[in-house]
Order: sequence, then C-alpha cells, then structure tokens
Amino acid sequence: MCASSGIYHACDQQTWTPVSVILVLKRRMLDVPDNGSRSARWRRTTALIALGATMMAVSVACGTGTPFNRFSEVSRLSAELLIQFTKAVDAGNRAVMADTDEASVAFAKEAEDAKTALQANIEKLKPLLQQLNYVEEQRFLEEFASRFAEYRELDRQILTLAVENSNLKAQRLSFSTAQEAADAFATSLEALAPSAPNEIWHVRALTAGAVAALRDIQVAQAPHIAEADDAVMTRIETRMKASEAAVRSALKSLRPLVTTASQQHVITASAAFDRFMSVNAQIIELSRRNTNVRSLMLSLNQKGKLTTACETALRALQEALMKRGPTASR
Repeated sequence: MCASSGIYHACDQQTWTPVSVILVLKRRMLDVPDNGSRSARWRRTTALIALGATMMAVSVACGTGTPFNRFSEVSRLSAELLIQFTKAVDAGNRAVMADTDEASVAFAKEAEDAKTALQANIEKLKPLLQQLNYVEEQRFLEEFASRFAEYRELDRQILTLAVENSNLKAQRLSFSTAQEAADAFATSLEALAPSAPNEIWHVRALTAGAVAALRDIQVAQAPHIAEADDAVMTRIETRMKASEAAVRSALKSLRPLVTTASQQHVITASAAFDRFMSVNAQIIELSRRNTNVRSLMLSLNQKGKLTTACETALRALQEALMKRGPTASR
C-alpha cells in the first residue's frame, strides 16, 4: 500500500501509467476553485505540479511491485530457466563431441556461462514465488534447484574430462607420428639385400613378419583408444608386447643374413621401430586416461537421467503457472 498527499494508491489493485496520471490530474484540477484571480490560478498550477510529481513517484515506487507484475516476472524467469538449461545441456554435449581442444574449451565455457545465468535466475525467482505465496510452484522450483545442483557438479566433471581430450590426442598420435615411424621402418626393411642368394627367401620372410607384427600393433591402437574397459585394454597391451617381441626377434635374426651395406638399413629400421614404440607408449598412456570415453559415458548415462529430472521439474513449474494465469494475480 502507498499513501501520498492524501491520495490512496492501492499498489495491489492498480498500476499507474502516464495516461492514468493525466486523467486524475484533470479531475483534481476541477477540485481547485478558479475565480479568475492570479492567486487562484497559481494555486491550481501548484496543486497540479505537486500532484503530478507525487503520483508519478508513487507509480515508479509501487507499480513494479504489483502481483500482476510479479506474476509476469515469474513467468518470464521460469521460461528463461528452461531456455538457459537447454543451452547449457546443448553446449555441454558439444564440448564432449568436439574434435579439437579449442572447440571443447569454447563449448565448455558456453555451458558454464549458461549455468551461471540459470543459477542467478533461480535466486531471483525464489523470493517472487514467496511474495505471491505460490506454494506448489516453490516446491517445483526447489525440486529443480536440487536436481540442477547435482547436474552442475556432474557436468563439471564431464567438461573437465572433455577438454582434456586424451583419446583424441592418442588418436592423432596414432595417425601421424606413429604412422610416420611405421612407414620408415617398412621402407628401411624393403631395402635389405641378402648376403647370399640362398638367403633371399629367409630375409623376405623375416622382413614380412617384422612388418606384419608392427602393423598388428598399429591395428591394435584404435580399439585400445576406443575401449572403456581396463581389462580389455590390458589384453590389447599384452598382444602389443607379443608383437613387439616378434619385431625385435626378426631384426636380430636379419643382421647376419644381409650384406654389409644393408646393415645400416637394419640400424635405421631398429631406430624407426624404437620411435614407433615410444609413441605407442604415449598412445597407451593417453588412452588409459580415457577422458573422452569417460565423458561420453557420463553424458549418455548419469547426465541423461539428471537432464530428464531437471526438465520434468521445470515443465511442472511452467504448467502450474499456466494454470494460474495472469488473472489469478489480480
């Protein structure tokens, strides 16, 4: 309630606008007698100015706090909650699926910004619902706030994993540095010349076996990078070690079977294989961290359930407000 200069202004019943102020002023002007004197005209003018200033001030102070305006603000904020939550979920999913570090970081920031804005609107909405005494809506908002707190913590974990991109980094190494070392290894072995004519098939067999064993390690990298089960990764690594042993055994056997000029090719092949295995160790380490796979699994499982729970609470809030409608606040 607001009272000023003898004017009873019920904020809970009416919102003053410039037009309504003008109409009232016209009526008040008629209440001031005008006998044509200068003093009478001055009283009328003074009364007009004072009344106008008072009513506009009262309008500014009280008009925005009416139940109707509070209801409008509640409706706006509840709609924004759903929009911001949808943006946060979408940006978080894109951060998980991004194929570059830059994109992951950008989408993660977008998700965090949306969640921050959403939390701020939750805090704005709470007192408005209390003022309107909307008990059911307060319950729905509290339900959403509780679920959103769980969602926010889980999403923080997911985004931290997503921006690390360990699986993507392992994949890049497999397709680039590891591939280059493997090709260099194969090229060096192709240049070998047997020391005696009767050793040609022996050399070719050892060379083919060494290249095949290295390619087997290469082939095993992709399923290792994509695998989420530690036990399965351990089995793949055991297979890699067996192939590594086969390569080193073949290189050792080739040395006495090739010409002196070809000895350098064996050395070069051995150095290329050492580089390959060094990169392979990095790939395994990154793959074991499994940040992309873990973030994807969390997104598809726990995050999906929390997302549904949050959306259900938000829709229940909006439906409850729609049932009231603006007339319920008058």
